[in-house]
Parts: sequence; C-alpha cells; structure tokens
Amino acid sequence: MPKCTTLFHAVQLQAHLITTGQFQFRICPSRSKLLELYTLSLDSLSFAIHTFSQILTPSTNDWNAILRGFIQSPSPTEAFVWYKKMVRGSNEVDALTCSFVLKACARVLASLESIQLHSHIVKKGFMADALLATTLLDLYAKVGDLDNAKKVFDEMTKRDIASFNALIYGFAQGSNPAEALALFKRMEVMGFKPNEITVMGTLSACSQLGAFKEGEKVHGYIGENKLDMNVQVCNAVIDMYAKCGYADKAYSVFESMSCGKSLVTWNTMIMAFAMHGEGYKALELFKQMNRAGINPDDVSYLAVICACNHAGLVEDGYRLFKSMERNGVAPNVKHYGSVVDLLGRAGKLQEAYDVINSMPMMPDIVLWQTLLGACRTYKNVELAELVSQKLVEMGSNHDGDFVLLSNVYAAQERWGDVGRVREAMKKRDVKKVPGLSYIEERGVVHKFYNGDKSHGNWREIYDKLDEIRFKIKEYGYMAETNFVLHDIGDEEKENALCHHSEKLAVAFGLISTNEGMPIQVIKNLRICGDCHVVIKLMSKIYNREIIVRDRVRFHRFKQGSCSCRDYW
Repeated sequence: MPKCTTLFHAVQLQAHLITTGQFQFRICPSRSKLLELYTLSLDSLSFAIHTFSQILTPSTNDWNAILRGFIQSPSPTEAFVWYKKMVRGSNEVDALTCSFVLKACARVLASLESIQLHSHIVKKGFMADALLATTLLDLYAKVGDLDNAKKVFDEMTKRDIASFNALIYGFAQGSNPAEALALFKRMEVMGFKPNEITVMGTLSACSQLGAFKEGEKVHGYIGENKLDMNVQVCNAVIDMYAKCGYADKAYSVFESMSCGKSLVTWNTMIMAFAMHGEGYKALELFKQMNRAGINPDDVSYLAVICACNHAGLVEDGYRLFKSMERNGVAPNVKHYGSVVDLLGRAGKLQEAYDVINSMPMMPDIVLWQTLLGACRTYKNVELAELVSQKLVEMGSNHDGDFVLLSNVYAAQERWGDVGRVREAMKKRDVKKVPGLSYIEERGVVHKFYNGDKSHGNWREIYDKLDEIRFKIKEYGYMAETNFVLHDIGDEEKENALCHHSEKLAVAFGLISTNEGMPIQVIKNLRICGDCHVVIKLMSKIYNREIIVRDRVRFHRFKQGSCSCRDYW
C-alpha cells in the first residue's frame, strides 16, 4: 500500500483485489486502506465513492473511509447523509464513525445535526470515549451551543487538556467570557497544566472582560512556564493588555519579545495604539515596521488609518489611504469606512459623502451609518435625512440608525420629527440595544444596565450618584440634556442621564475599591457626551484614574481631562 503514490497504481491494486476475490470479502483491510488512499492521499473522493458502490457488503472501516473523505471535501454535509444511510442499513457504527461525522458538521456549524449525533452517541454508549466526547464538546463550542458543551464536559468520565481547551475557547469566543475565566481557574485547581492554546483562550476572555488583574496573572504564568517563546501567545498578551486599557504594558511586551515579531504582532500593536488614541505612536510604529522589512498588509493600513482617525490626524490618515494602491494593497470597504469616519469626525461631511460616492465597490450599511453619526455630531439635518433614506433603501433595520436621526432632530428640538422616527421604529419592530457596562472587582465581573436596580449594592450606588451630582455642580456642570430623546422637562432629562450604565459602574468602582486605585469600565455602546463630561469631573474630584473602553476606543480620564482630548 505505501508504494501506491498515483491513481494509476491505486487502480492496479484495486484490480488485484478484484481478480483474487479479496475485494468482496466482508472484512478486507486492504480495501478499506485503498478507499482511504483515494480520499486522502489522492484527493479523489468521487473515485472512492464509485469504488465503494461496487462493494456488496461494505465493512464499518469502508464506511469510515468515505466519511473521513467528506471532512475536507467541498460538501462536508454529505457526511451526515451517508451516516444516515449507514444507520438505516443496519451497518455497525463505531466511535470513529461518529468522530468523522462530528468533524464534518463542525466545518459547516451544523447545530441541529450536533444534537442528533449526541443522542446517538449516548445510545451507543460511546461517551466513555474521551477523544470522541472532546470532539463533540468542540463541535458544540464552535456552533455556540455552550449549554450543551458544558453538559458534555460535566458528564465526561475522563477529561484531558484538549477538552478543557475546547470549552474555554467556546466560552471565550461565545457570549460568556466570564465562564471561560472561571473554567481556567477550575482547571488549575484540578491539576491540569495549561498549554499555549489554553492561555490564548483565557487571554481572549480577559480581553473581552477588561479583566486586567486576571490577565496579568495569566501573563505571569506564561513567563514562568516559558510559553512566551510562542509568537501567537505573545500577540495574545499584547492584545489583552491593550484591550484592558494598558497600551504601555502592551508595548513593553512588544519590545521584549525574544521569539521574533510576525506581521500580526506589528498589526496588533499598531491597533493597540489606535484604540488608545495614540496616533503619533502608531504612525511611528508603522514607519518602523517598514524599516524592519515587514511589508504592511490591508490590516496594517486599516490599523494605522484608524489611529489617525481617533487622534484627529486627518491629513496623515488620508495620505496613507491614498498610498495604499501605490504600495500594492487594494483598499476594501473597511478602509473606506475608516476614511469616511476620519473625514466625518473632522466635520468634512461633504468630502466624506464624496468618498462614498467614488467607491469602486457598493458601499455597505456601516459606511452610511458612519456618515449619519457625523451628521449627528455636526447637526447636519439635510444630509442626515438623505443618508437615512439610503439606509432605508438598503433595508437596514438597526436601532442605531433611528437613534442617530432622532438625535439630529432632538438637537434642533424638532420633537415632531423625533416622534415620527419613534413611530417608524415601532412599525418596524426595532428594539433599541440597551446600554450595558462591566466592571471587575476582586476577580468578579459586575454588570450594569441603564437605570439598573438589580445589583445587591444598588442603594449605595445611587447614594453615591447623588453625591457626585451635587459635587460636579460645584464645578459648573450643566447636564447635556440634548442626549435625551424625549420632549420632557430638563429635570426629568437630567435624572435619565444620571443613571446611565457607565455612571453606575464608575460609582460602584468608587465605593468598592481603595482610594487612589484606577477604575476600569467596559461599555457595549459608545460613551455618551454627558457621561464623558461627568466622568472627567469625577476623575478630578475623587483623584482617580478612570478608564472606559467603549465600542470604539479607550477613554482614559485623569485629573479632569481625557486621553481622547475630547475628539471622539
């Protein structure tokens, strides 16, 4: 069999098996190996299927050879079709059969088939097979069914590092990074030694949660166990520090890497500076990258243009955008989006509109939404209405489109138009995404919604907000009530603004951490203008550094000013 290196040789072997009568044996290892040869080494699944069709009584290994071939084929879902044929034909299914079908399902994220296969695996008594159970767990994690993934994990009689890694990655990439972090801690208690894959999954969870202290502990473990010789691990550490609000620590890791820097390393660090509004540092790093002989790709350009965008470096960002094609990198829709944002933030609304109209590809919904945001900032009602019409024509049903247009009208006190937009939202059944903020305290992540009273310390938090409200007025604070989209009195608007989720989270940070300690908050939406003003004052009054990561970037508040220089 090893001598069969071409299709011609394989066909000769098949002819030999047929002429000697071995081909139709009930069990014929050579025949099964021949099918595997067709599907794996010779990449001829169709020929394998044709050969299989000539077998009168195919064995389990013959079926497995075909099923294995579907894993990397253009039609992996066919594996499930063949599996059903196999079961209906009363052929013996083994753990390997199920493993191949699970892997094929993982390629197409087949969630319904996952559950069906799980049921069959339990009935067949295969759950004792640790490798198969891990493959099933990995499939559930990939399709986002984390409840079933956790159930499989808890029911496993024997767990290994692969099963922990699959579940950690599932939680980290899904909607429950806190669970990934808890699982990492549980893993250490149970005596498992985390490897490179484990720490990368855990760092991803720390990044999403802004869990700096936990991320720092993972970084310590990485150094102690020499895992920092892996460039991917170092990239994950840089990303974690950046997303937890510490671009300086990210850069320290970047500079000290002894395993060499990949293109991804440079891109990650440039994007880290971008997130923190460090436009000049990002530009300098981009130049260093070129001097180091690393050719920038589309991600590099996107990162450095975003950095210029957040720092208000309009000319630099636009120059880099224009240089892309000269350097052999074709701009894509994300680059156009960043340039539209760059121009829009600077008040160059007509130029931004012209860029969209000059695009060689069809502008997407996000581009128009970006321009609508700029219209809201600069109170351009006429262009906002035009852009909103474009979004309607494109079938957008995003709550942000309606909210931004409402903001434009509310700023002009055109309450009739605000009401019209609100009615349109009701007719289209558009639900506004609620503001949500997270804060980590002693390893526990606390979550707050706008006007939230579900937290165990809500009374103390609201008392603190009342204290804050009183103190900031001494500094001349006036509530920016234009951020409230209702035609109500100023006092009611001020009350509504006072209980935004980021204010609740910061107030909790003030009552639950020691004096002088930094406070870190993550918000799912962009921070509102009023919260930005209030948190600047809070940083001065309470002598606290307050770091807020919103949907777009970081805001580092210190002594009454913000790292964004009010350009966001």
